[in-house]
Amino acid sequence: TSSGTSSASSTTPVTGRSAARPIKHAHELACTIAIILEPENVRSGHNSPPKYYVGGTLQFSEHREGPTTTQRHLFPMTLRTRGLPTDLGLLFMAAIWGVNFSVLKLVLRDLDPLALNALRFPLASLALWTLVRRLPGASRPKPGDVVRILALGIFGNIAYQLCFIFGLDWTLAGNASLLLATTPIWTVILSSAVGHERPGTWVFAGILGTFAGMFLVIAGRGDALDFGNDSLRGDLLMVVSAILWSIYTVGGRTLVRKYGALRMTTWTLSAGTPVLVLMGVPSLLSTDFSAVSTGAWFGVLFSGVFAIGVAYLLWYRGVQRLGNSRTAVYSNLVPVAALITAWIWLGEVPTGPQIAGAGVILVGLSVARLAQSPEPS
Repeated sequence: TSSGTSSASSTTPVTGRSAARPIKHAHELACTIAIILEPENVRSGHNSPPKYYVGGTLQFSEHREGPTTTQRHLFPMTLRTRGLPTDLGLLFMAAIWGVNFSVLKLVLRDLDPLALNALRFPLASLALWTLVRRLPGASRPKPGDVVRILALGIFGNIAYQLCFIFGLDWTLAGNASLLLATTPIWTVILSSAVGHERPGTWVFAGILGTFAGMFLVIAGRGDALDFGNDSLRGDLLMVVSAILWSIYTVGGRTLVRKYGALRMTTWTLSAGTPVLVLMGVPSLLSTDFSAVSTGAWFGVLFSGVFAIGVAYLLWYRGVQRLGNSRTAVYSNLVPVAALITAWIWLGEVPTGPQIAGAGVILVGLSVARLAQSPEPS
């Protein structure tokens, strides 16, 4: 697995049942492996918790079948403790994203939505570029991919962020988090439309359940469905945001596989940041910064560095170590954290139908995600 690559620099040869399968017709190749999947208790005959050996090198040759090695490597470890720091990191990520909805609502009391975007996105770009610089490989896309990346930047950052920040400004933080959490459902629908995947019966059941939950969240606000109402317009903008991010996700699928998710997010965000800053300049010029609270400045810093830089690093680390499907399940905790935070900080008390809708959305998302065939990370 990619989670063990940090220990793969050893040249000590290894052995085990994983080495028993012969390799035929392979050109001379040194293959570094991260984990030898042979529990120590199987070899020793004991019933102790399984341990695995990390690191080692297998040498394959065109003229030899099987590995050339006979010695096991060092560093035994218990498998259960291996993923624990990653899981805790993903819980922290879900908390950051959930809290961010309430943080932005509080900042929007002092700053105009366009001014807020103009301040937080340069911070976010700087945070992501700091992460990308540590990655091996290309630091910029190939010329033939630039136009497509710019187009994705328009959908995934300019259009999406405008709908997101105004939608959040107009609606409740809890509503915003729940409606934005439907992004995977829209992604499945769009992926099916372009032939990327074929969802099964359970996936469709999850989609229908999520739509039912969306209706309960929007219609359960306790007032009439008046399209002149800011809260309703905010809800609808959050749905549009989810659809726009789905377009970005499906449209960038091949480029993400080519360059990696972290690079693509950084490039597309950097493409959209100058436009967002220019759009926010008039609002910044008319802002009385002496009236902006210290808490609002901390909120700008949190939303730019933590909610994008730190949280995305934790997400990317989770995908590397646990895979796409298991990591995606943790994002279901984001609206839960958002609802609790909004209840405590903002006094947003959801109605009965909205609580039911939240439950239906989370169940629908879980059913749809678990029913999908996992993709390799």
